[in-house]
Amino acid sequence: MKKYSGRKLYTVGEAYRIMYQGLRTMPNVLRANRSGILRNDFTERLMLAVTAVNKCAMCSYAHTKMALETGMSIDEINAMLSGDLSDVPPDETSAILFAQHYADSRSKPSKEAWDSVVRQYGYEKSLAILGAIRMIMIGNTYGIPFGSLLARFSKKSANIPDSRSSVGYELATLGTLIIFMPCAIVCALVAAVVRLPLIDFK
Repeated sequence: MKKYSGRKLYTVGEAYRIMYQGLRTMPNVLRANRSGILRNDFTERLMLAVTAVNKCAMCSYAHTKMALETGMSIDEINAMLSGDLSDVPPDETSAILFAQHYADSRSKPSKEAWDSVVRQYGYEKSLAILGAIRMIMIGNTYGIPFGSLLARFSKKSANIPDSRSSVGYELATLGTLIIFMPCAIVCALVAAVVRLPLIDFK
């Protein structure tokens, strides 16, 4: 488990918002998967871009494997995880940059950045891109405390907890899943019925 430092981990309140937002756009991801709107390698680049910002060791490991299965090279994957986008296909660059911005802004992107994505990819594909970004945001939010907690019980010297985390943070964040999941599902369904906006801006 790689040691990370610097970027503040998500608060419990942010974790709820990230889960709610992910559930709001989950239908768009499912439709995109069925229709082929997003290629698998494009989706994995989005996931890697967000994970590179949030520094989730568990997600880095899992999505490295998934990215390799889509045909991405290990050099491209390692470059993306280090923030180097030089190997990203030109037609995906805007989406990848937006993914980084979305994570860096702690899921509060600027309207200008979103409008730029919509202009380039169209509304339907942009929602699929947003949905993929939000799904990995959930993964990062809970993957960091889960991975760190597991590392505390690991006998392998390479597995160390995330230096930004603590046992209290890990237990508190993971414990919220029991409460947050049903609440977020209900709120997301209600929001869909009353047609609340799918994205808010800072």
